[in-house]
Amino acid sequence: MFRYTLMRLGVFAGCLVVVWGLVYFGVFPRGLGESNGMWVVLLALLVSAPISFVVLRKERDRASIQVVQRVDRMKANLDANRSQEDVEDDSAPAQGAQGQAPQTS
Repeated sequence: MFRYTLMRLGVFAGCLVVVWGLVYFGVFPRGLGESNGMWVVLLALLVSAPISFVVLRKERDRASIQVVQRVDRMKANLDANRSQEDVEDDSAPAQGAQGQAPQTS
């Protein structure tokens, strides 16, 4: 997952540089007033999303498989712990079941 995130950030950084250059040379319009930086970042996000969706498909699938395996392993450990607790509960003697009946005066 960390590798996929780094690759996604790399695609965004590349798009940010390209978009900044295109805005700087006037291919894309500048933002209004002082909003030029925000405009460049938003446009880079808009461009990088579909690129990373297509380019990083295999890496995203690999990360997804790892996450699913980790979740399955955690579920198996949780089930094993639950069954171990059930065995311990069944083997413990019932307290109070053999106690004396309350005395009435």
